[in-house]
Amino acid sequence: MSMFNKAYIPYGGYYSTPFSKWQNSFQNENSIELGAKSSKKWFESNNMDPNEELDFLYLGITVGQKGVFYGSSWAATMMGAQDVAGQTVMHACATASTSLYNAAASIEVGNMDIGYCLLTDRCSNGPHTIWPNPKGLGGQVISENWNLDNMAADPSTGEGMLMTAENVAKENGFTKEEADELTLRRYEQYEDSLINDASFQKRYMQPVEIAVSKRESKIVAGDEGVMKTSEDALRRLNPTMENGVVSFGGQTHPADGNAGMIVTTQAHAERLSKDPHIPIQIMSYGFSRVNKAMMPTAPVHAVRTALEKAGLTIEDMTTIKNHNPFIVNDLYLAKAFGIDPMTFNNYGSSLVFGHPQAPTVGRLAIEAIEETVEKGGGYALVTGCAAGDNGAAIVLKVGS
Repeated sequence: MSMFNKAYIPYGGYYSTPFSKWQNSFQNENSIELGAKSSKKWFESNNMDPNEELDFLYLGITVGQKGVFYGSSWAATMMGAQDVAGQTVMHACATASTSLYNAAASIEVGNMDIGYCLLTDRCSNGPHTIWPNPKGLGGQVISENWNLDNMAADPSTGEGMLMTAENVAKENGFTKEEADELTLRRYEQYEDSLINDASFQKRYMQPVEIAVSKRESKIVAGDEGVMKTSEDALRRLNPTMENGVVSFGGQTHPADGNAGMIVTTQAHAERLSKDPHIPIQIMSYGFSRVNKAMMPTAPVHAVRTALEKAGLTIEDMTTIKNHNPFIVNDLYLAKAFGIDPMTFNNYGSSLVFGHPQAPTVGRLAIEAIEETVEKGGGYALVTGCAAGDNGAAIVLKVGS
């Protein structure tokens, strides 16, 4: 008996925009507006009326934007679902996982029939928040840069995210040579998604039109900011931290983008599916919090929980996608489960295509579905760490 028995994703009931490296084409777009615009276009392309079809909207977002107070209701109105209620979900890099979990749980208990997860973020031009400081000399304020300050240090530990990767690397004896070898493999896997005019990505990727000026617009049809690399280039890069193993090549870049996924009942999934013979069932969800400043270890504990709740083992998994802000995440996951790190994260991972936060794991889940379909069906595992030494994992069953 799995954790969930009633929650399904229609085959093709999802999209992702390209991911754009921060300070590129999406840098001035309010991510809530861009996400709603993208979703509206996607619903129109699938001849769906979101106002008639949807019961509830989960807006996954982690970086504040103008209007975020109204969050899901504003997004719903802009995408043509003006009568649809919703809530805003924030769980750092696990926001997509938790949004899917919330939707699946609501389906399971019969609280709704069709939910929609709109996952959107903009790391570019991160907001600066200020608060009154009663003790501030001469009217000084307390301030925070949403992105840079929180990447630099976890207030619970005082240590930055990169340090969590180096802590795990040191404890497990990982070397820069191992990190570089696996990083190169991740870039090769991403290149596979671009074969045949990016045929794999085109199964789910929706281009975005943005205004350049009042008279000019442009189409962003592919990821922006993905660097080319080689074994020699990676070897020449020094570790970012002294005596570390992670270079700039072995870590992700902040990005902008959005993704959308429908979560519904089996009957509605069959009706809305591009192929009703490919059921996609949400089986289980796992979460964890690990020792301080050991963030890359968190997915392992979340995976164990998710697998146990699904009644499955790691050997049962057909496809594995792991959010890898640092290559250490993949090295540790492979070591913990005794699997070959070269064999998972096919067709791309956040290390390469970037990390807009809320939509990142959503895109990984979409790619996991498509890869599993390509393999003839099976079980897909989607996992990853999140700020605060958190982890989350979801198990999907793809096909009969």
